[in-house]
Amino acid sequence: MRRAGRALALVGLLVVVLSACGGPAGAEDGGDTVTLRVGATGWKREEALLKLAHLDDTPYQVRWSLFQGGDKQLEAVRAGALDVASSSEIPPVFAAADGRPNFKVVAVQRGTTLNQEVIAPKGSDITSIAQLKGKKVGYVKNTTAHYFLYELLKQAGLGWDDITAAPLEPDKALAALNGGSIDAFAGYGNAIITARQQGARTIGSGKDILSGNFLWSASDDTLGGAAEREALADLLGRIDKAYTYVRDGHEQEYAKVVATATHQPVEQALEEFEEGEAQRKTEVRAMTGQATASQQEVADAFRGLGAQKQPLTVSAFWTDRLNSPLQKALSS
Repeated sequence: MRRAGRALALVGLLVVVLSACGGPAGAEDGGDTVTLRVGATGWKREEALLKLAHLDDTPYQVRWSLFQGGDKQLEAVRAGALDVASSSEIPPVFAAADGRPNFKVVAVQRGTTLNQEVIAPKGSDITSIAQLKGKKVGYVKNTTAHYFLYELLKQAGLGWDDITAAPLEPDKALAALNGGSIDAFAGYGNAIITARQQGARTIGSGKDILSGNFLWSASDDTLGGAAEREALADLLGRIDKAYTYVRDGHEQEYAKVVATATHQPVEQALEEFEEGEAQRKTEVRAMTGQATASQQEVADAFRGLGAQKQPLTVSAFWTDRLNSPLQKALSS
């Protein structure tokens, strides 16, 4: 009962905090303009990207909200406070664990898996994953970090019980790492960039463990409206075109935008972008059975870890309803 109470309280808090984002996707104030409430992690990358590429003049409204992870975005979708979420393959597995998801995965964004790392703080004697035995390791629960940390431990001959696993949000994990209350941290994105700037050392990487599939999910209410589906397909098509725009000679401009948002040197941001695109070009794709199968492997791994109590069939929360308008948007 206590857990149920806390869950209800969280839902209520999300609704209150994000109420400024408006109501569910649909016409605003009785007008004809569709409004999509869309999540972003770390910083509002897609919003800035569309503006840079001059593709932000949408015939519908987009309200971007910032979260620390895709898991938080999906919590907001489930609470009715967000229409569209972006995440890795992992958060939807947990968001659907109760068997009553009110969202569907509608598209895949292929992307880099760099900056997905396990790090030890400056001055630490830890140089490998194997040395984490008996250590306290922070990680971002129900995200890529949770998954690749588990897989890296297995590769090193260790199990989850061989470490003291400490679920932490990225900002709190960095403080704990620098303060010495954790021995290592499994994280991603801005948190890893910042930690390295502070002298942290990489001791393990999820680069070759993660599939590179990043998922776009939408609430069932959003998918229930034809105008909303068309708007979402158009938005994802614009994001795909914006990355093409950047790769077509605008890398330096984009690096300046990234550097401002992530507080790093422009040249470093440029190098990271070029390395990421060399590893795997960022592009949006329609839903496929291959992508569903990839996420099923992730769900099965968490079942083996014991983080999932019941078997989960991920195809139950995927849909191809966006495939036709999305393919049209991608080819236009």
